[in-house]
Amino acid sequence: MRIGIVILFTSLAWHNINAQPDKKDHQLPRPYATKSKMNFSNVKGWDESKTPLAVTGFHVERYAEGFDNPRWTYVTPNGDILVAESNSNHSIWKKIGGLLVGASKSNNLSRSADRITLLRDADRNGSPELREVFLESLNQPLGMLILGGWFYVANTDAVWRYPYEEGDTRVDPGKGQKVVDLPAGKHNQHWTRNLIANHDGSKIYVAVGSGSNIADYGLGNELLRACILEISPDGTGLRVFASGLRNPVGMDTAPGSGTLWTVVNERDLLGDDLVPDYLTRVEEDGYYGWPYLYFGNHRDPRVKEPAPVQAEKTATPDVSLGSHTASLGLAFYKHKAFPEKYQGGAFITQHGSWNRSTLAGYKVVFVPFKNGLPSGAPEDFLTGFVANLKKNQVYGRPVGVTVTPDGSLLITDDVNNLIWRVSAAASGGSKD
Repeated sequence: MRIGIVILFTSLAWHNINAQPDKKDHQLPRPYATKSKMNFSNVKGWDESKTPLAVTGFHVERYAEGFDNPRWTYVTPNGDILVAESNSNHSIWKKIGGLLVGASKSNNLSRSADRITLLRDADRNGSPELREVFLESLNQPLGMLILGGWFYVANTDAVWRYPYEEGDTRVDPGKGQKVVDLPAGKHNQHWTRNLIANHDGSKIYVAVGSGSNIADYGLGNELLRACILEISPDGTGLRVFASGLRNPVGMDTAPGSGTLWTVVNERDLLGDDLVPDYLTRVEEDGYYGWPYLYFGNHRDPRVKEPAPVQAEKTATPDVSLGSHTASLGLAFYKHKAFPEKYQGGAFITQHGSWNRSTLAGYKVVFVPFKNGLPSGAPEDFLTGFVANLKKNQVYGRPVGVTVTPDGSLLITDDVNNLIWRVSAAASGGSKD
């Protein structure tokens, strides 16, 4: 860890503020307007004949299965699909704000596969015929990136890179180089780390979630967390690119503008409808409020520490995605296979709630864009994950979303160890 960054972070002046209303301010309920409730989903699993339900004009099929918690996917330059298999590596029950909480009573969160698997669909028929272990013996991997002859992977505690040539089906773990350390340790509630490069490959952005709900273990545990970091490809130049983002996971650049966007999981235990997860532009040196403020200028009454100077200019997120939806994956649609409506818009996976009296999320939504900005509210695209709302039963939980070279979508379902493929009904590879 580069000590200079930590010193810079801790040397910020701190003081009390009264944030002024933002012109984009959202009307939200007051904290504790409803009682915070633990309400875990029960995963039922999918029958062989059953799939999620896409909107009219799309086809859904199983792409690959038999994984061990597939969380994230990445497309290599030659069209291979890399699948990061990882988990929280500890018991599902975690103590947050004095409550034992989790994500699903049926999840097995006791270990992590710590593996990346390669899938190759050489004949482009929508079904991979080659499957190989690409890299293993990792530490809770998620984000992947190929840049400048290197394969990068973001473990929970560090970014590593390995020599890579296009078409490789395996990389040599013995030739790995640690690029940069990342904060992890005992209090590491949001353990996933994602990666994306800027337009010319000169910088890499690393999404790092907070170690707790609202800095429950002190601000000292949150150094270089709840932010998006920037590094050069060799790991030098580490700095905080944007901060106050409780748990940014999915990142992508908008078509045309190249602007970086992210989806963020917001805080828990303030009631059913607080706080909305969101999709937002990531502004350089932008501050998004965590832990002091949420969704613009809304003050969290539980955080007693004075807010930092930059909180005076807290950015308001662009799109609300609903409270406790656990919005994780983000992919802009930069292909032509889907109807024009979807071209340039954003697909977002919602893993689903545990802290809401009625389940929320458990679906994939679409946010339309026009001229590089959101042009409408989120709309359901892939549903059918909820089996019985009254009984809190779900078939599965979507996590990551990736657009493949043929323009179809891949959706990981970590609790069922499979990947779904969604294609336009008339596109190649569909089984309609």
